[in-house]
Amino acid sequence: MSIARRADVTASAESPARVLAWDLPTRLAKWLLAALVGLAFASKYYGDIGLVWHQWNGLAILVLVVFRLFWGIVGGSTARFAGFLRGPGAVAAYAASLLRGRPQHFLGHSPAGGWMVAALLALVAAQGLTGLFTSDDIVVYGPMTAVASDATIASASAWHQRLYPFLLALIGLHVAVNVAYSLFGRDNLIAAMITGRKPAGSFVDRAPATPGAIGRALACLAAAIAVVFGGIALAGGDPFP
Repeated sequence: MSIARRADVTASAESPARVLAWDLPTRLAKWLLAALVGLAFASKYYGDIGLVWHQWNGLAILVLVVFRLFWGIVGGSTARFAGFLRGPGAVAAYAASLLRGRPQHFLGHSPAGGWMVAALLALVAAQGLTGLFTSDDIVVYGPMTAVASDATIASASAWHQRLYPFLLALIGLHVAVNVAYSLFGRDNLIAAMITGRKPAGSFVDRAPATPGAIGRALACLAAAIAVVFGGIALAGGDPFP
């Protein structure tokens, strides 16, 4: 056996096998959405006169949310909502396994984690949608304010502010749980969402994951752009702040 071959065998023996957990489009959508939400918060308070970039951030966030909805139907196995949104019984069983100190291990999202993802997407979507109708009557006019009633604008503007602390709290909880699980659990969830892989093992769900096709992801992205910008234009709004 050659020296190089022996080195490969030794490295394989020393390194645990890893399996695909999340495909590239799923990971990119997650990190881009996190970055855009952070930029939206920053642009609201720092140097964005007229909140132009804030509105573009909001539109980009809506595109990513719609993309994620499409990808949750046709994407990779661990990206599909049908694969990780489980019923109350599954959530209760997972919670019981945690309390017993013998947690169930999932290749994709756990039952609790799956509903956390759904809640985050719902809150981010609500924040983005209310932003379309938000105005301060001075310099900020959302893309849909020209065709909305004063009552709708006032209600949307109020909800845009009310949802803000709930979204921050849920993001904080999501980050804290992932950090804690990565430090003290069996899987490093943060590293897995970067690399897309987890150490091979016994999982409740199917392993390895089946990745979604890149061409299908691009089609979902194109459809999401059309839904957001086309929907605003068809409704009589201004999709370009």
